Amino acid sequence: MSHRIPDEVDVDRITGVSASEKSPSVPVDGRYVRKVGTPQKENLLDEFRSMFREMFFPDDPLRSFKGHPRSRKLLLGVEAVFPILRWGRQYTLSKFKNDLIAGITIASLCIPQDIAYAKLAHLPPQYGLYSSFVPPLIYAFMGSSRDIVIGPVTVVSLLLGTLLQNEIDPVKDPLEYRRLAFTATFFAGITQATLGCLRLGFLIDFLSHAATVGFMAGAAITIMLQQLRGFLGIKKFTTKTDIVSVMRSVFRAIHHGWNWQTIVIGACFLAFLLVAKYIGKKNKKFFWISALAPLTSVILATFFVFITRADKHGVQIVGDIKKGINPPSAHQLFLSGPYLGKGFRIGVVAAMIALTDAFAIGRAFAALKDYPIDGNREMVALGTMNIVGSLTSCYVATGSFSRSAVNFMAGCETTVSNIVMSIIVLLNLELITPLFKYIPNAILAAIIISAASGLIDVNAMILIWKIDKFDFIACMGAFFGVVFVSIEIGLLIAVSISFAKILLQVTRPRTALLGNIPATSVYRNVQQYPEATKVPGILIVRVDSSIYFSNSNYVKERILRWLADEEEQNHKKNLPRIQYLIIEMSPVIDIDTSGIHALEDLYRSLEKRDVKLALANPGPVVVSKLYASNYVDLIGQDKLFLTVANAVHACVPKLEDEEP
Repeated sequence: MSHRIPDEVDVDRITGVSASEKSPSVPVDGRYVRKVGTPQKENLLDEFRSMFREMFFPDDPLRSFKGHPRSRKLLLGVEAVFPILRWGRQYTLSKFKNDLIAGITIASLCIPQDIAYAKLAHLPPQYGLYSSFVPPLIYAFMGSSRDIVIGPVTVVSLLLGTLLQNEIDPVKDPLEYRRLAFTATFFAGITQATLGCLRLGFLIDFLSHAATVGFMAGAAITIMLQQLRGFLGIKKFTTKTDIVSVMRSVFRAIHHGWNWQTIVIGACFLAFLLVAKYIGKKNKKFFWISALAPLTSVILATFFVFITRADKHGVQIVGDIKKGINPPSAHQLFLSGPYLGKGFRIGVVAAMIALTDAFAIGRAFAALKDYPIDGNREMVALGTMNIVGSLTSCYVATGSFSRSAVNFMAGCETTVSNIVMSIIVLLNLELITPLFKYIPNAILAAIIISAASGLIDVNAMILIWKIDKFDFIACMGAFFGVVFVSIEIGLLIAVSISFAKILLQVTRPRTALLGNIPATSVYRNVQQYPEATKVPGILIVRVDSSIYFSNSNYVKERILRWLADEEEQNHKKNLPRIQYLIIEMSPVIDIDTSGIHALEDLYRSLEKRDVKLALANPGPVVVSKLYASNYVDLIGQDKLFLTVANAVHACVPKLEDEEP
């Protein structure tokens, strides 16, 4: 059986270029076949510099500084830290009008949400408002996303509230609790800024999309369960977050702890919020209805409670909210003692969740408007705002999806909308907070339940199930871990399964048998292309991964198993035995010493079976290491080929010569 060399290998002959003029080429059957090129060898320092640059500076952040005088570079450096100085020069009145409308709209949404989320974190209501005043101002000057809105969010508030109350009781010792909250916020900011400065943003990607979907859905269920206390008017409630403990606490209070007036208020306004949310989603033109619904609910519920004096009949209210802007809190941080380590641990966990949230939101809206997002710069901005926030009585702030969506639909142009929102929050803190005294806890619970319901993405779960069953396991593991155990365990499960998937893919890479697509010189996976035919006497295997110490032994054994299976089938069908093994190495982008040792062992095993080894299209890094280790001399220079077709063409005549 003969195989035609593809036309592209005859270029030298067609153009009249000799083999010596274009290297490397060798004659095969009277035709010149191009051989695998060897890259120019780099010295150790250049190789390390190249690897370091690709790992930490793949976007070449200093590109814009090249070719400019020192004064210009200084200006560009300041603009890199504060992007507002760059785009601010082109800022127009028409853009300000759009940002003003968007800022007013998101302020109407954030004020009731901030009060509710502060209670979720077991902090007084004003701390939620504080966190929507200072952090958004910092981000507006340093952030690169035009659409993201900064402030407290449900998941981070719940996470902080859960982790902090495990250390200090917020009811018995509120001052120490707040100090630990500020300390955790400080270390969250330090973590985020450090990751950005060291350009370690890729660490966020270790929490897979599937695990994040499951974690967010589980957190949403937990958040809604926690709100049953305020929704039903229960005074004594469990501090645990798992579904079993919460439901046990709810049903124990059914005869003496539920307040029917509170339930009526909560149920009516929850229905109103959900309907408004549905209208806003159904028709984007009416987004303002869902945006204004929380503030409208707060105003109406507060007015109702005030005129009926429902607080005298068991309806729990927010109570007095401290008036005035953020007081300094630098002196309250735990910078020594036992709570220093606890604050650091909680801060790191909160930082990673906050970054995951902010990155997902920023990238989503940047893709819609087609502008770039610098992930490392975003981390520095988020970290800086949380560091400053911790010094000004704020707790961990990040990007809010609901507010960012409203900001986007309201037509925001720049981060000025965050500044507008901050100013409105400031005015509320200075002028209006006494009016919030009669806000019923039930309406805050309804607002949180309405917001948390948006974190459950059933369609994403269904899609994950269809695409990747292992991803679905990660998703459900994180979900059930959060719902049935705790936020921390759910997060641990999410990260553990994500790492387990990476390890599984690295240690057990895919391999495939290749066959020839009829009437072409193309060789593809025979499972994907059933019409592809195997070449008699030749086994072609593709390795779909780099070969490292973690998988080298598996790759060698898997190739030998392919060989054993193929020989067994050939024996049953009375076909010629396998005499050549060709490894297609296009996907193998790197190999280490363990990988080369495995290839050497494979070569010796094949020698004992009287099977010759050939390699097709190894990449530049792999080729360099094969030559450096003298592996090419071991198998022979003539056993390295540019394509599988070339390798087959070189092997087929030898098969025919060896036939009796």
